[in-house]
Amino acid sequence: MISEQIGLDLLRTFVAVCRQGSLSRVAAQTGRTQSSLSMQMRRLEGLLHRHLFQRTGRGVVPTAEGELFLGYATRILALGDEAVARLQQAGIGGGLRIGLAEEVTTAALSAALGRLHRTYPDISLDAMVEHSVALGRLWSEDALDVMIAPTSVVAADALTTWNVELQWVCATDYVLDQERPLDLVAFGATCPWRRRMIEALVAAGREHRIVLSCQSVTGLQAAIENGLGVGLLPPESVRTGSMRVLKTSVPEPLIVQYGLYAHDRRTAVVDAAIEILLKDLPAAPEARAA
Repeated sequence: MISEQIGLDLLRTFVAVCRQGSLSRVAAQTGRTQSSLSMQMRRLEGLLHRHLFQRTGRGVVPTAEGELFLGYATRILALGDEAVARLQQAGIGGGLRIGLAEEVTTAALSAALGRLHRTYPDISLDAMVEHSVALGRLWSEDALDVMIAPTSVVAADALTTWNVELQWVCATDYVLDQERPLDLVAFGATCPWRRRMIEALVAAGREHRIVLSCQSVTGLQAAIENGLGVGLLPPESVRTGSMRVLKTSVPEPLIVQYGLYAHDRRTAVVDAAIEILLKDLPAAPEARAA
């Protein structure tokens, strides 16, 4: 059968190339040659009789067939990891207090928590989804075991860090008036996103005013969709049916660094959570050790 000829190594390589979008980058990370990876991907395409990649100016991206196969490959690898972890780490249980920054709590992180529960059903999760400043306060009070938050809100060293691109967005029918100050919707005054937003507009010489402050991502999304003004959102929070990304009349997208945090003295429960979270971070391909 074709499935017997593919193998897990070929699936892992395929998923890595899809996530990285670059054969050379995967080759450098795995210590292999780009030509050997190209041969593997051509072999996989030959087995499936489908074109899985198309070249772009910046690398490769999966075709429609490639995206379909990527979903299955990711699920197969995840199930294999769960099975191994379940057999090797049976008996791990206890409470886990995990803090997640609301603005980057995506479907990938929710799926990671689901996988953690399936792999270690005896772990009891206490997940706190808060805005970044509140998470920083909880961390300083030792109220969390694991946290995903901006590196700017905590003095501790992160286990790994990655960058999140914040895009300037507005409602699809929003009209920018160059003669008036730019109307902004933003998080509260203590939020680092808001500070970065104001600094970027000041540096660009763009007049502005805050028309709405809100500590909730869903609140910001609703305000943007209803035409109150322009806001900053990560790509996964942009609702393409009701929002559009601004390319002109605003500064360049802002880059904010996030990190995965855990205390030095960790339990088996915390280590199990870290292992799974590291595989499903919002920007896992770009995550790097701190």
